[in-house]
Amino acid sequence: MVHFPPFVSFVSKLLAMDRRDFLQTSGLLAGALVSENIFASPASNTVAKKRVAMVGTGSRGIGMWGRPVIREFGDQLEFVGLCDINQGRVEYAKKVLGLSCPTFTDFDKMMKEQKPEKLLVMTVDGTHHEYIIKGMEYGADIITEKPMTIDEQKCQAILDAEKKTGKKVTVTFNYRYSPHRQRIYELLRNDTIGRITSVDFHWYLNTSHGADYFRRWHRLRKHGGSLLVHKATHHFDLLNWWIDSDPEEVYGYGELEHYGKNNSFRHTHCRPCPHKTECKFYFDMTKSKQLMELYADNEKYDGYHRDGCVWKEDIDIFDKMAVQIRYANKVQVSYSLTTYSPYEGYRIAFNGTKGRIDAWIKESQPWEEEDFDEIQVTANFGKREIIRIPNNEAGHGGGDTRLRKQVFTPGEDPWRQSAGSRDGAMSILIGIAARKSIDSGKPVSIGSLTSIKPQAARPV
Repeated sequence: MVHFPPFVSFVSKLLAMDRRDFLQTSGLLAGALVSENIFASPASNTVAKKRVAMVGTGSRGIGMWGRPVIREFGDQLEFVGLCDINQGRVEYAKKVLGLSCPTFTDFDKMMKEQKPEKLLVMTVDGTHHEYIIKGMEYGADIITEKPMTIDEQKCQAILDAEKKTGKKVTVTFNYRYSPHRQRIYELLRNDTIGRITSVDFHWYLNTSHGADYFRRWHRLRKHGGSLLVHKATHHFDLLNWWIDSDPEEVYGYGELEHYGKNNSFRHTHCRPCPHKTECKFYFDMTKSKQLMELYADNEKYDGYHRDGCVWKEDIDIFDKMAVQIRYANKVQVSYSLTTYSPYEGYRIAFNGTKGRIDAWIKESQPWEEEDFDEIQVTANFGKREIIRIPNNEAGHGGGDTRLRKQVFTPGEDPWRQSAGSRDGAMSILIGIAARKSIDSGKPVSIGSLTSIKPQAARPV
């Protein structure tokens, strides 16, 4: 016996009916066809892709928010515009990303013509506020690299614009998402060491990574706000997230005693430098095809040297920093950042009423790396436990991939890793306050900087 699909059988019965029965029954057929959408085009069931644009097409934009986003979310997102002040860089980005969207050097023109729903802000830190505010005014939700901005006035302007437009600012704190740091968060929330009383946090940048900040645009406060804002915003955000409270008062120390004017010779940048053989910080940019094509080939448009001299006398940021932070829940933090260490990584310790958590990361030393990171938990009057977390995932210990997934396909957030404008503000305000404290020699109240008032428990 041949079995026909239900729809075929139904049609066969119709053909055997007389005219009256056919007309009566055909109404049922029409309803069935509509409800089942049998004749609908497959395209009518597809969901339209989100329209995304990016401003700032340097290494970070291309490497963190270009290639991976296209690879991981290409079925959900469509790049409709790329923008950069450098014509050559934005054209290079379009080429290497394999996109067909228009490119712009005029941001307003891009936003008016392309009308993106989401805007990726990947520019120099000192201009973040301009694109974040304008982007929201043009109707886009914002995804911005850290730091959200570089001073309290720009921060307040962003907060005001977000409230006025009703759009959303997401700040991309990828460090929150790595399994090692997430495990620390879990231990702290589970009362493993009781109430946190104090934290010791020391971060070390090596003579490769650390020195690179003094070659690039980060060397000037007007562009990056100093490393207390550009780099340490990562670290201060982790503290806010781990401690689960708002910073209240900050006191800082800082000096520029290694880079900048602290050398007997200097030049504009490394490639034409006459001191190549004697300078331990000589950086041979010609070994990187991407850096040469992205930056060197496009110097003619803006004069920017990616291999700038670390001894330039215009450097006005600190290369060693120490900060004391008091939180609204009375936790005290001692933090330091060194930019010329022989190795890279950090050490952190949480002191609590029931014990202590120690954690450490050593980066950029492949010959010494293990395939795990460790956390040590020691109970008062008790035993010590070592917890090992696998670290073989790419992208900041796997944090990058998890961050992008939460940003573009948001789901449950049990560890409160998603970060908005308030999180972005509280992290930079510690760095801003520390910088102001170093300049003035006085402690700075976080509550005096913007309309945000610190709370003992970090708001949801």
